[in-house]
Amino acid sequence: MEDKRYCMSSFLMFRTVADGTKSFDGKSAPNLWEDVRPRKGIHDSRELEDYLRRRVRETCGEKRAALALSGGMDSAILARFMPEGSVCYTFRCIVPGMQVTDETGAAARYAESCGLEHRIVQIYWEDFEVYAPVLMAHKHAPIHSIEVQIYKAALQALRDGVETLIFGESADVVYGGMDGLLSKDWLAGDFMERYSYVMPYKALAEPELVLEPYQCFVRDGHIDPHAFVSEVFRKEGMGSYINATETAGCPAVCPFGETYLAEPIDYARIRAGENKYLVREIFSRLYPDMRLPAKLPMPRPMNEWMKDWKGPVRGEFLPHCTDTMNGDQKWLVWALERYLNLLEEGK
Repeated sequence: MEDKRYCMSSFLMFRTVADGTKSFDGKSAPNLWEDVRPRKGIHDSRELEDYLRRRVRETCGEKRAALALSGGMDSAILARFMPEGSVCYTFRCIVPGMQVTDETGAAARYAESCGLEHRIVQIYWEDFEVYAPVLMAHKHAPIHSIEVQIYKAALQALRDGVETLIFGESADVVYGGMDGLLSKDWLAGDFMERYSYVMPYKALAEPELVLEPYQCFVRDGHIDPHAFVSEVFRKEGMGSYINATETAGCPAVCPFGETYLAEPIDYARIRAGENKYLVREIFSRLYPDMRLPAKLPMPRPMNEWMKDWKGPVRGEFLPHCTDTMNGDQKWLVWALERYLNLLEEGK
């Protein structure tokens, strides 16, 4: 069903089209990820560690697999289970003349500790301009910015003879890593404002509030943040990884995302500063001599890359709507406008 107004607003709020029956043009429904694999219920860190070890080893036994290795806990844990000599890839974003977040040093230490071959995937703004249209065409929708990096890594992996990429995706949403969102008991309206990436009325000439993804999690005027992110955020995140790797032709395996927390999440531990406590326990067992790394999102220096963008020019957008936005918000508007241009060009 064509509902361009809904799709634009939904993408800005959630980085995805929440209702997969609706499309921008009435011709191609968004190619959204479907959660069809049975998930393993996890009760403690030992059970999680055993599942991750088994899943990584199964994957590596079936095909030539490589690991996407960041400087964080999640992929470092998976690195311990990779066969010695396996390849791992780390992203390094390049902004000419500027130092930006670089995880390659931390990742190299994990790779050396595990006997893995460490390779760097250099990411430039030009990659976004070149690859974004390809990824949008496959998704039939605008994309999350991480898809460009994942796609470029998947292309490199294919050239290197790799058949499958393993990621640490979903550990944060499943096991309590989103500490900002889990920091308190949220009133429904406050959570909606906190989570929505760009409120449509701040960017669109004809905005629409897309509230149904929130409403099914409202109880007594509050939203359970872990229940919400475990469903809505996980599907959006997994969809980004799968679209990027499917477009490249190099399948992804995300072992954390194949599990769920079978016990009630311990909000007290998270709010006392011990986010992702089960994952922390595993990391401490596997790397007893290393400090727990600080939590960092996948590096994307969008503030630097988008600082000179003047904003959208299409009539669907409000003039100057991006003037006060941060780089990640500007990306969403940029991506939406780029996708609308592609539709108009028939691509």
